Amino acid sequence: MIHVRNAWHVACWSMDLEAGKPFAITMANDPVVIFRAESGRVVALEDRCVHRLAPLSLGRCEGEALRCLYHGLKFEADGRCSDIPGQETIPATARARSYPVVDRHSWIWVWLGDPARADPALIPPAVGFDDPDYILGRGQLDYAAEARLIHDNLCDFTHLAFVHANSFGADEEWARTRPKVTQLPRGVRFERWVRGQNRSTINGGLEPVDLWSCYEYHVPGILLMPSASYPAGTADRLRDAPPPPDLPRTGVTFTSQAVTALTDRTSRYFFSWGPHRDHGDDALRDRLMGVAAMAFAEDKTMIEAQQKVIDRDPAHPVLPVTFDKGVVLYNRLVERLAREEREGVSVAA
Repeated sequence: MIHVRNAWHVACWSMDLEAGKPFAITMANDPVVIFRAESGRVVALEDRCVHRLAPLSLGRCEGEALRCLYHGLKFEADGRCSDIPGQETIPATARARSYPVVDRHSWIWVWLGDPARADPALIPPAVGFDDPDYILGRGQLDYAAEARLIHDNLCDFTHLAFVHANSFGADEEWARTRPKVTQLPRGVRFERWVRGQNRSTINGGLEPVDLWSCYEYHVPGILLMPSASYPAGTADRLRDAPPPPDLPRTGVTFTSQAVTALTDRTSRYFFSWGPHRDHGDDALRDRLMGVAAMAFAEDKTMIEAQQKVIDRDPAHPVLPVTFDKGVVLYNRLVERLAREEREGVSVAA
């Protein structure tokens, strides 16, 4: 499993990080402890005391610091040990690794690579619960599978026609149409019309629409997807050109999703989804989240089964097909960025 470390990885939901309560997570095989300090500042440290390697996540928050509750060493937000009970001299090596961390878009983001290159401008523009335009729900799933398989899934929506026929109600139009795929500096963009789809209406019914699907998938695994529906026939009328911004829409939703590699064979998947306030309400949000819970459980079943097959024969070749373009571009990007990290090349925005 290749990990891009010079990137912002989602650790948890911001609202789940309770003040004064350390939160433990493994990210790309790194043990990390995160806590919200007394000032409200978020701190991320290596979850390992330098003394006897006890987990700091079992420690106690004290102001802006975290004290190990095995033998009492205290670590400041920068990782420096500031107190060893009964010992006046503190070695310079008494330090826990400190990670750059940002609280933004309702997620806690941790930079796992070179701290000098941690640019908050590289955080993908997800839509959080503080956005006044959307009514969102949220969820998360743990996978017994490597993150790469989830990346592949999210970079190829052909599977909607087969995995999600019973949840999203997707038909084979998703498999027949090919998106326009564009390489971005740190991701891939997918754009296409999907004709004759059924959209959930605010009153609980369904109506046939043409769906404009345009989403981006950013390293290290962040999906950002605004979706807009239009009256059936719109795609034909526009001859598959992107819809102009002032074209009246019958529905608008946004989903932000994040895939976090925990280890080489386990992952965590975060997702939010909901309608624009001009096109929905809490009830529609709840219906959408019910559909999402069913659909993402379908993905989990398929991908975990896929992982078991791969593990039986990891060297077995795969057969590329024409709709793999986005998957190939994203995986090549990951390989390039990981290689540049090893070679010390600067991070590009």
